[in-house]
Parts: sequence; structure tokens; C-alpha cells
Amino acid sequence: MTRTPLSADVLVIGWGLAGLVAASEAAAAGRRVIIVDQEPRSNLGGQAWWSFGGLFFIDSPEQRRMGIKDSLELASQDWFGNAGFDRVEDEWPRRWAEAYLEFAAGEKRAWLRERGVGFFPVVGWAERGGYGAIGPGNSVPRFHITWGTGPGIVAPFDEAVHRAEDAGTVTILPRHRVTELLTADGAIVGARGDVLADSAVERGVPSSREVIGDFEVSAGATIVSSGGIGGNHDLVRAAWPARLGTPPAHMLSGVPAYVDGSMHAVAETAGAHLINGDRMWHYVEGIQNWDSVWPMHGIRILPGPSSLWLDATGKRLPVPLFPGFDTLGTLEHLRTTGHDHSWFITTRQIIEKEFALSGSEQNPDLTGKDVGLLLKSRLAKGPTGPVQSFLDEGADFIVEDDLDSLLEQMRAHPGGDVLDIEHVRREVTARDREIENDFSKDAQMGMLRSMRSYRGDKLIRTAAPHRLQDRSAGPMVAVKLHVLTRKSLGGIKTDLDGRALDAAGAVIPGLFAAGEASGFGGGGVHGYRALEGTFLGGCLFSGRQAGRAAAR
Repeated sequence: MTRTPLSADVLVIGWGLAGLVAASEAAAAGRRVIIVDQEPRSNLGGQAWWSFGGLFFIDSPEQRRMGIKDSLELASQDWFGNAGFDRVEDEWPRRWAEAYLEFAAGEKRAWLRERGVGFFPVVGWAERGGYGAIGPGNSVPRFHITWGTGPGIVAPFDEAVHRAEDAGTVTILPRHRVTELLTADGAIVGARGDVLADSAVERGVPSSREVIGDFEVSAGATIVSSGGIGGNHDLVRAAWPARLGTPPAHMLSGVPAYVDGSMHAVAETAGAHLINGDRMWHYVEGIQNWDSVWPMHGIRILPGPSSLWLDATGKRLPVPLFPGFDTLGTLEHLRTTGHDHSWFITTRQIIEKEFALSGSEQNPDLTGKDVGLLLKSRLAKGPTGPVQSFLDEGADFIVEDDLDSLLEQMRAHPGGDVLDIEHVRREVTARDREIENDFSKDAQMGMLRSMRSYRGDKLIRTAAPHRLQDRSAGPMVAVKLHVLTRKSLGGIKTDLDGRALDAAGAVIPGLFAAGEASGFGGGGVHGYRALEGTFLGGCLFSGRQAGRAAAR
């Protein structure tokens, strides 16, 4: 089957958050827009729909109400200390970082509020750092959870696109996989590719790749917003940098299988310059989803600071690699151990206060905007329902009443044969001795007490310090942790209008990129590390920039 050639003012390839924002901006400017994606329509919204909905703001009303003093200067200090820009090709990523920080400190929140997006009042503190004032990490809490999580941030742009579709200015074409960008007189003038067989699979479930025809779309402007490579472990391993050690033989997937990086090669063939492919963002607190949607489906624990973190052999991780402090530093360290997993040793009391699970489906209270359920699940005694389900059903959780029984079960668990049980016992016992006083030489004990000076942490995020073997805080819990693939920090190099650039730095007429496909702007706005809450924000900002520029 071959379709009649189609035409539009703007073609958007990929309907994740960046694509929806770009399409809605172009449609609002009066342009005719076609959106294509290889997946069935059930996946409209892409990866963002599955997210926790965290957004990075600077000096927000939520921060001020929580007693947090933030500023553009402090946030810039954190961003650039985190990013570590050190390459010639970082010129545009650096410019994007400066522009995004201005956006996050300025109109970003009001722009979202105008679209009906609200935020949970307690600001989270992700990527806490611990190295020094100009080192990696957030100096203050900046992680604002969207009321409605990922679906809540997708909704206004999904609705805008649907209104434009009803008005006849936007056409959405599911099951259309782009295999080539069309060129004429040195400009990109559209795309062609395969039409895939209809699929009735639910959101996130892998769909077939049966080809039933082809298509061609001509357009004055083409925006690539197709995401990264996190669902393709072969591409992740091929791009894995030496500075992070050897790539894991075993990883979980934090994104659906359709996040396959296929448009990277298509864009590069058309002349786009891909940079910083070795910069990536993967988590080390991944757990196997007991109720999987896609292959190797993993969920990230968003940990508070109290659990004892051990490598696969039972050695405690070095300062400041505590839970929630330095994602990439922890990944780099763990890759030197020769093993693909690590362990938390914790208690039920810590879990009920400090364990949140990343993802819209793991937070039904926030996702469903259910205040009653929120109060019951977050403030009442006991873990949230989704966390309890992992305690009951998760393959990576071991629950026992005492340390001896816990160590015995850890040793019997897959991968537990490399544990030095006596060393683990010494680590737990030594940590418990340090907790007996309000002061300690143990840096983690000092940090978690410091965290509780922030009202948000004391209220819902950091447990009162206690011994791991305190029976009143039990039972004890061990959690086996895996590397979880997530984000590409590099991508198509773009200018501040989202226009794709070639290897010489020249604009490729007619070609734009947004979202993760562009490294969330410029080919790598985060540099080497992300401050968290910045991925969705990068999709919003880069999609807005590209959509507005493509409409001009």
C-alpha cells in the first residue's frame, strides 16, 4: 500500500512532550502541522507520560513558602559546576544552558500555570551533591512535582493538539516510521518512510514492525523530536564512555522499547551533526518491575538519605555517594567493582518515609490528583501502596526481622554469592554505633541530620535517625539495585531556535530538533550531568523554541 503524498507547513517527527509542544506552538501560529510517530496512538505523549513529572524552577513561590532561598546566580553556579562543559562543541549547549536557566527563573512557571499546570507544594531535593560549593549537585531543593505527574504535564499540550486536530490544522499519523529526510537544493523539505500495520497494544507495550506501505510528507519545516536511545541497550553500550568503566552486561530499561534512537542515524545522513553521544544519564537504583509493561521494565527508587549503600561485595560506598546525592558519580564508582548490582540495607521505617518510586503509574495519588489518597499514603504510617506491592512482590526485596536472617537471604539471592557477609555485618554494626549520638564522624549521619533541617525533608522525605537493627523500626529490608537506562544527554546540535546545524556549524535549512533528540537543546544542555527536574523542562523549552521558529 502506498499513500498519496501529503504536505504541511510543519512536520513533527515524534509525539513526545517536545513534539507536542512544538506542534501546538506551530499550530497556534496558524501553521498546518502533520505529526508522525511509529507507535499506535495509545502512546501519544511518549516517555513524558510515564514520568514522575519533576520540574526545575528557580526562586519559585513553592520554594519561598518552604523557606528556600534560591537565585539565578546560585542555580547557574550549580548548573555549570554540574555540567562541566569542557569541549569545543559545548558552545551551543552552554548557550542553551544560559537561556534555559533564564527561562526556569522567569516565565516558565507562569507559562505552565496559564495552561492549568499545578505543582505539589513540597519541593524535593534531588542530586544533593556533597563535594563543595562549585561541585556537582543542587545547593537547595528545586524538584517541583507536577500535580498529575507525567500525564499532568502532557495534558495541556495534548489538548491543544487535539483542538487543532478538530479544527483541521493538525493531522496526526500513527504507525508512520520515518526512514529518510527529503532534501532539495540543500534544504530539508520533508520526510518519507514506512507505514506500519495497525496495532491495538496498550501504552508502552511493544508494537509490531510489520510494514504495509510507505508514505511521503513535504513540509516547509521538519522538527525531529524522536527521543533518545535508552530503550536500545546495544546503542547504549556502543556509546558507553570509558570514564564510566565498562558497560553493564545486565541493565534494566527505564523507558519503553520504542526509545530506539532510530532517527539519530536518519538525521545524521541528512547532514545533521550529532555531538556528545558519550554523555548519558542512567540510574543505579533500578528495581525489576513486578508488573512489567515493556521488556526489562525497571522502576527507579527515588531514595532519601538514610539507607546504607553497599556494593555487590558488601563494601560501603565512599563519601559522598549516599542515596540521592550523585547519580553519575555513583554509577562511575560501581562500574569499578566488576559487578552490575549493589545493595541498600534499610528498615521499614526508612522505606515508609524515604522510598518514592519514579513514574506516573507508581504514584496514583499524585497522578490522579487525589488529595484524600495523597494524605493517606504520604502522611499515614506505613509505605505507600505501590511501595508495599514491591515489598510483597518485588524480586529484588528481602524482608527479615533480624540481621542474621537478612544476611542469610542476601547470600542466597542471585548475585549474593560474592557478598562478604562478615564485612556487611561490621558495616551495619558500625553504622548503628554512630547513630547513638547527635554528633558523629560518619558523614552520612551528619548529612541526613542536616537534611532534616529542611521542612520538606523532615515532613515527608527523611526518616528520624535510628539504628538499622532497631526492632521498633523494623523489619529490616535489603534491596538489590540494578543499572537502569534512561536519558541521552547528547544529540543533534542546534542553535537557540532549534535549527539543526551541520558539522561546520552552518544551519541546515528546513531542519529543526527538540527534546532528547537534541540533547534537550544544542546537542547537550546538561553537559556531563543533570540536576534533575530538567528533562521535562528541556522538552518544554526546546519544543517551544523549535515550534515557534519553525512557524516563522
